[in-house]
Amino acid sequence: MAFTNPKKNGPISEINVTPLVDVMLVLLVIFMVTAPMMFSGVKLDLPKTRKVNNVNLSNEQVILSVNAAGEFYLGKNKFLREELNQAIVKRFKESQTDTLYLRADYQLKYGNIADLIAELKKAGVHKIALVTEIKKK
Repeated sequence: MAFTNPKKNGPISEINVTPLVDVMLVLLVIFMVTAPMMFSGVKLDLPKTRKVNNVNLSNEQVILSVNAAGEFYLGKNKFLREELNQAIVKRFKESQTDTLYLRADYQLKYGNIADLIAELKKAGVHKIALVTEIKKK
């Protein structure tokens, strides 16, 4: 079925953008809903604290995760403790940042995390941000 232009005696040759706009809005909503869930990283039971600062983690940041078994993950890649310092320094150069976000499982002993932080500082990592979850009221 062709539409006719009342001013001319021919079909309208304009593109109907309404379906395109509908599709784009649906995609926008999908991305808005899934974006906060994109960095799930390593499954950890993080310590709970009061809300202090919002940290939106992304893949561009240097994120070190330590699970309950004491395994180390830089992003989603698993590393041995001996390889960790070199890998972190390499990631700092790649991402052009100097802040390490440390996610440690709640079940880990405080001494283990303190040793890790001391080792990281000795290797030249001076800005370490501890990532926690917000307590639910």
